[in-house]
Amino acid sequence: MSKLMATIGESSLVENIIVVEDYTAETDTLKNIPADKFCNIGFTYDEARDAFIPPQPYPSWVLDEATCQWGAPIPMPDGDYVWDEEAGNWILTPDPS
Repeated sequence: MSKLMATIGESSLVENIIVVEDYTAETDTLKNIPADKFCNIGFTYDEARDAFIPPQPYPSWVLDEATCQWGAPIPMPDGDYVWDEEAGNWILTPDPS
């Protein structure tokens, strides 16, 4: 059965995703990507959490330790909003019409 594995480089960054047809043991530079986890090139592998962490989208966003996902310092309101890092807040997306 084939499985996805991540090649890990300097600073624990994921450099590549490969498909392995035969069982391959994990090493310091080759990690299995479980079906319930998402990983992509540019993510960081955190060995202590055994998790792949996406790049931080904005300097002000904080890592949720439980989910290993980044979140804005202010919850997003309902509606079509985008994060404005300079303002440090959500701004309403202009109506395209």
